[in-house]
Amino acid sequence: MAPTYPFSEADGLTLDPTYARLRRDEPVSRVTYPYGGEGWLVTSYEETKFVLGDPRFSRARTVERDVPRMQPLIAPGGSILTHDGADHARMRRLVSKAFTVRRIEELRPRAQQITDELLDRLDNPGDLVEGFTMPFPITIICELLGVPFEDRDDFRMWSNQVLSTVGGYTPEEAMHGMMKLHAYFVDLVAKRRANPTDDLMGALVAARDNEDRLTEDELVRFGITLLVAGHETTANMLANSVVTLFEHPDAMKRLQDDPAVLPNAIEELLRFIPLGSGAGFTRIATEDVQVGNALVKGGDAVLVVVSSANHDESVYPNSAELDLDREVGQHLQFGHGIHFCLGSQLARMELQVALGTLVRRMPGLRLAQPVEFRKGSLVRGPLKLVVAW
Repeated sequence: MAPTYPFSEADGLTLDPTYARLRRDEPVSRVTYPYGGEGWLVTSYEETKFVLGDPRFSRARTVERDVPRMQPLIAPGGSILTHDGADHARMRRLVSKAFTVRRIEELRPRAQQITDELLDRLDNPGDLVEGFTMPFPITIICELLGVPFEDRDDFRMWSNQVLSTVGGYTPEEAMHGMMKLHAYFVDLVAKRRANPTDDLMGALVAARDNEDRLTEDELVRFGITLLVAGHETTANMLANSVVTLFEHPDAMKRLQDDPAVLPNAIEELLRFIPLGSGAGFTRIATEDVQVGNALVKGGDAVLVVVSSANHDESVYPNSAELDLDREVGQHLQFGHGIHFCLGSQLARMELQVALGTLVRRMPGLRLAQPVEFRKGSLVRGPLKLVVAW
C-alpha cells in the first residue's frame, strides 16, 4: 500500500521535510489520500506546472465521484473550479472584467480606506485576525459581489466547514456548510432578480436570465466560489505574512525602511509561505501521460503540492530563505494554466495595501502572544494573532 498522505499534520508555516526528499528522489509518487484511496502526488516545480497546464488532466472528471482527495466533500458540478475547456472559458469570461488590472486599481482607494478604518479601531494589544486580516478582504469581496457584510459570521463558519480536511469538521458538517452556502446564494439570487443591482452577483444574474450563459446551478455555485475564495485565501495569506515578518525581523525592517521593495516582497512572500496545508484539487488523467519519473495511466488521480513546488531548489536556490530581493519569476501560488486564480490581481493589491499600511503606521508592531494555528483545514493560518505596537 502506498504511504499515507498527508505525511504529518500541518505545523504552522513549516513544510514537512518529506517534500524535499521527494522533490529530489521521486517528484511524482504514489500515496494514499484521506478520502478516495490511492493517487499520484506531484511535489516538484516543473512537473507541477506541467500538470496544471496540460488539458489531459481534467477537473471535470472529478465531479460527483469518490476520487482521491484531501477533503471529505465530493466535488459538485456547476462550478468554475470543476469545468474544463470551453465550459470553463465561458464561465471565466463572465467575471474576468471585474478582475482586470484597471478595475482592481480603481478599488485601491477603497481598500486603503477600509484598511485605515479597521486599523483606527484596532485595540492595542489586539487580535489582528478578528480586527483586521479577516474583515479587510471580507469587506472588499462583499462589496464587489454584493453580499451583505453583516452576514459574515455565518458564511465564515460555513466556508470553514467546506474547507475542512482530516482532523477538522466531519464529512456531515462539511456537507452542512455547503448546503447552507447553497441556500444562502439561492436566496441572494432571488433578491437580485426582484431588485437588480450593478454588483457582480447582479451581473451574473443578468447573464443567467437575459443571455442564458449560466445554468441556475452554475450561477449559485459561482457565487459560493467567489465568496469563499475571495476572503479565505487572502485573509490567511495576510496574517501568515505578518507572522513570517515577525520571524524575519530583518525583512520587516527592510520593508519599513524601503517601501519601494513592497511589490517584490509580496511575490516572495507568496512563494515562500505554504498557504495550503497539503495537495490541492484533484485532476484525472484522460489518457496515459508521462509526468517526470512516472507514467500516469488514464483514469489515475493526480494532485500537486504548490507549496512544495515553490520551494524547489532547482528553480529557487536557498528556497528555505526569505529573500525580498529574489527574482521570483512565475511562482505557482496562484496556480497555472486555465485555472490560474481569477482574483490574483485583487489579492496582490489587497496585500500591498494592507501590509504596506501596517509597516508604515505601526513601526513598533510586535507579537504579544504565541501564535496558535488552525488545524484540519485546506488553508493554513492563525486562529488569533495578538499584536501590540
